[in-house]
Amino acid sequence: MNPFTQAVIENISRIPKGRISTYGRIAELSGNPRAARQVSRILSTMSDKYNLPWYRVINAQGRISLKPGMGYEEQRRLLEAEGIEFDLQGNIDLKKYMV
Repeated sequence: MNPFTQAVIENISRIPKGRISTYGRIAELSGNPRAARQVSRILSTMSDKYNLPWYRVINAQGRISLKPGMGYEEQRRLLEAEGIEFDLQGNIDLKKYMV
């Protein structure tokens, strides 16, 4: 496993319950601030294997990137179960919940 992938896995694993991070922030913390899409790919391929809290990673606009019917509902349910609140437009307050 390359060092960036390992760092991404470690940084996602550290997101505490009731908090979120963004793909870009995880990329930045992992040593490559321009690799947000790579973070997304790592999440989609390694979440199960490493038991990652994938649902705690959202986009930089404070929104869930998954589309309705394609995982959006599950991610929102998991976040709400941890106390994350959404506004009427489906946004999460990054200032309040970001690690």
